[in-house]
Amino acid sequence: MTLVLQNTLTRKKQEFEPIDPKNIGIYVCGPTVYDYAHIGNARPVVAFDMLYRLLRHSYGAEHVKLVANITDIDDKIMKRAAEENKDISEVADYFSQSYSEDMAALLALPPDATPKATETLPEMFAMMETLIEKGHAYEAEGHVLFHVPSMKNYGRLSGNSSDEILAGARIEVAPYKKDPADFVLWKPSSDDQPGWDGPYGRGRPGWHLECSCMIAKHLGKTIDIHAGGLDLVFPHHENEIAQSECAHGVPFARYWIHNGMLQMTGEKMSKSEGNIETVRDLLKSFPGEALRLTLLSAHYRQPLDFNRALVAEQKRRLDRWYRLTAEVEAAEVPETLITALEDDLNTPKALAALEALAKPETAAELKAGANFMGLLTASAAGWFQSAGSDEIFADEVEKLIAERIEARKSGDFSKADDIRDNLTSQGIILEDSATGTGWRRAD
Repeated sequence: MTLVLQNTLTRKKQEFEPIDPKNIGIYVCGPTVYDYAHIGNARPVVAFDMLYRLLRHSYGAEHVKLVANITDIDDKIMKRAAEENKDISEVADYFSQSYSEDMAALLALPPDATPKATETLPEMFAMMETLIEKGHAYEAEGHVLFHVPSMKNYGRLSGNSSDEILAGARIEVAPYKKDPADFVLWKPSSDDQPGWDGPYGRGRPGWHLECSCMIAKHLGKTIDIHAGGLDLVFPHHENEIAQSECAHGVPFARYWIHNGMLQMTGEKMSKSEGNIETVRDLLKSFPGEALRLTLLSAHYRQPLDFNRALVAEQKRRLDRWYRLTAEVEAAEVPETLITALEDDLNTPKALAALEALAKPETAAELKAGANFMGLLTASAAGWFQSAGSDEIFADEVEKLIAERIEARKSGDFSKADDIRDNLTSQGIILEDSATGTGWRRAD
């Protein structure tokens, strides 16, 4: 089977055909680093990490390049820095590092490049100059703005008309705009605000411009895949298309793929709503692998109602898989898994394929398939001794002890011994006494 992806631009599933099979480029919108990442921020990372792994498998790791940016210039970062009396670079660097650590804990492969907006200012100045020369942008009162009516097919990604765009978006109304829909490429900074000197005065770039320039710098003028959250379709991705295509005169991205939102009790998870769970806090209670499996349990394009009970359920599934695969070496990656993932990254179907292999005679295939998805990467002993595992695993130990007691009562001493040996291999020591059976972890 060939990889097919739901392309937001064409609104249908399409067979993936790279521009150059030996040079495949993927761009995933990264974080604005002013706070710890919440689990909703992690969803695109895990979802498109799965795409990255699949493309590396199909085309070779050396032929696939993943770029995920860091937005380190933003009003939210400026606000946090002012509150803490710090330079914005201190705030951005701290939360960039914490973000990288948290995503690594979710077993996401590191991108091939993680450019920062502050490193891309020369490219931004060059793109603004080109857009002004071509009549797509203009200067006004210290601002540089993109003139939306200059692009005839603006809105084709979101499918909105100009009137619908204005009605549905929070667009700043300003007297210096030629058209209400025009958006900022560069804005002035006051003396007490961070800013950079450039040909259009001291200021800072607009969010949309940053991504267009980082993509051109690291992947080229036309890329294979642009990915991100569904909430970025408009205005962010729409504006990226406008800037890039008007500046370069060629298509910007061939495939646009977007993940659905994470929800808490049916509401979109966001800092503004105050209904968030940070990855850092969740990692105090659960292994990162359980969080990863939870995010993969729903199709990436569908909403996912996140809660801790769901994570606990996926943790128990991993407990079971680790026990099954404790003594086996990984075999070849099962074709049923690859086929499922090639159908628009159908991770629920892929996990069902793994469940079908969750038995002793196919444990090696289970391990290989799970490894491919970034799961079962620890040793069984390490898994069961890991932080956040004790409370849930205790229930599993007690169940096995109860089974062992019943086996001994019925005279099935072979089964009782097998249970003891299984627990011993996982670092659990059973202690029989006249009052019953207790257990402890090996020193």
